[in-house]
Amino acid sequence: MRPDPDAVLARLHFELPESRIAQTGAEPRDASRLMMVGERIGHHIFREMPDLLRPGDLLVFNESRVIPARVMARKPVVNGMGGGQIEVLLLREEEANVWSAYLKPAKRAGNELWLGEHRAKVVGVLEDGARLLRFEYDIKPHLDEIGRLPLPPYIAAGDSDETWRERYQTVYAREPGSVAAPTAGLHFTPELLDRLEARGIERVAVTLHVGAGTFKPITGPVSDHVMHAERYTIGQATADAINRAKAEGRRVAAVGTTTVRALESSAQEDGTVRPGEGDTRIFITPGTRVRVPDLLVTNLHLPGSTLLLLVAAFAGEERIRAAYDAALAEGYRFYSLGDAMLLENQG
Repeated sequence: MRPDPDAVLARLHFELPESRIAQTGAEPRDASRLMMVGERIGHHIFREMPDLLRPGDLLVFNESRVIPARVMARKPVVNGMGGGQIEVLLLREEEANVWSAYLKPAKRAGNELWLGEHRAKVVGVLEDGARLLRFEYDIKPHLDEIGRLPLPPYIAAGDSDETWRERYQTVYAREPGSVAAPTAGLHFTPELLDRLEARGIERVAVTLHVGAGTFKPITGPVSDHVMHAERYTIGQATADAINRAKAEGRRVAAVGTTTVRALESSAQEDGTVRPGEGDTRIFITPGTRVRVPDLLVTNLHLPGSTLLLLVAAFAGEERIRAAYDAALAEGYRFYSLGDAMLLENQG
């Protein structure tokens, strides 16, 4: 019988002191803690990962890059009226030069906004309240100039935007498009990647552009929760490498829940992966068989979140309960800038 996800979420609930939500990342990045969760629980440092993996294992990263998607816009001045500021969080490009965006305050936005010297017209409203903004040309090349990095709401940012543009980005980020970092990858350094390669651990990448929905808590029945669409791409070489590893009995390790979402969105029943791209709203809950990755590198998630249900589906409810009890007892730091886990698939 498939587990009731609402009951699972209730059983996995825990009280998390605000002080345990990391406000800064470990320095260096790979100095964060790493909990190994399988039949037993082991405590390690992230830079020890090459010793925890096997030669021949295949790591799959999400190489999406966070864009400076938070922009302070202004309303046009008409007959001496207007000119007020509107905060814009660009979500994703829905079609050429048309972006979905959250506006604050949305009710006062009007029909036209200026983002720096770039005009946008409000041309629609989506079901979740996001607006559609039409620009006259491609706005992406101008975001570095006019935008700021959209840090998660639970981080009380005190440093400059320039500092965060480096720190809240994986060292292997390539494809711009995310409004939140694929944070499991924040622990990797170039030196650690070199050591993994020297150990005989293969590395490939997918792209899944992380949306603002990653921060959306479950506030009602799980069956009523709406997952935001996120765009993913899996190239032919990546699919071939994954399928070859599966055929040869080598383990596939997904770096981050976003990578799991991309892989499972393209997975066949036998665990092989199709190349291609598309939008995914996949919602992985206990009872869902995760077919592709054998291992998952992930951070520690908040209670009541879709990500907590995903890791419970992957590793099993009992193991996740034990792991989070251990994390709370041992002083692990939670969420985007916190510590990490290496989970084994319950099969």
